[in-house]
Amino acid sequence: MSLLAIESLSKAFGGNRVIDDLSLTVRQGAVHSIIGPNGAGKTTLFNLVSGIYTPESGRILLDGAETTGLAPYRMAALGLSRTFQNLQIFFNMSALENVMVGMHLHCDSRFLPAMLRLPRIVRRDAEMAEAAAGLLRFVGLAEAVGADADSLPYGALKRLEIARALATRPRLLLLDEPAAGLNPAETGEIDDLIQKIAETGVTVVLVEHDMRLVMGVSEHILVLDRGTLLAEGSGEEIRHNPDVVAAYLGEEGRYL
Repeated sequence: MSLLAIESLSKAFGGNRVIDDLSLTVRQGAVHSIIGPNGAGKTTLFNLVSGIYTPESGRILLDGAETTGLAPYRMAALGLSRTFQNLQIFFNMSALENVMVGMHLHCDSRFLPAMLRLPRIVRRDAEMAEAAAGLLRFVGLAEAVGADADSLPYGALKRLEIARALATRPRLLLLDEPAAGLNPAETGEIDDLIQKIAETGVTVVLVEHDMRLVMGVSEHILVLDRGTLLAEGSGEEIRHNPDVVAAYLGEEGRYL
């Protein structure tokens, strides 16, 4: 069953067509990776799907319902969450508070009850804090429950951002280069975490340049080149696809 469908999507910036009549599907309950050379349109595609950009033409469907052009907050309410290539962390908050920010869709945000600190608001805040602590433990950051975000190392901040994305309770999670800048041990932790997330039933789509991570964690790989779909298939199919080898992987990519 298709959870996400892209139909004839196009987007240009200043005459440069970054996404060009692109069509693809993302199967529910699987780990998908989107790979391709720099400038292939991978992050632009994420921005279109998540509502940051509006396409010039084409359609985006989430679980069969058209979502083309919907604002990011509406996409979040429909079950889509994401991380960013460049960290988007609130460094003036604690790690726990960062995760709690992601729970805004599931809390009572009315002004008067919050201002009066009604008992149900106090109880709900305590429940949210406990749930946020649970998510920190889930991503391997149990030691960060009482820490400030600005005290955490870079690798931990990557997992903190994933914990905040999970706090929205997504059906579809987009991870934009989750292993960028990480050492091999930290990349291994991200690999394990992606598999844990998928085991909970969340569909994961990641954009990533680390081919060992991609080949190890992905059930399905889609290759973009100049905004079009060059190839798709399993890791084995992709690593032996001559068009992908020529455009992106190179000969050494055959042995990943």
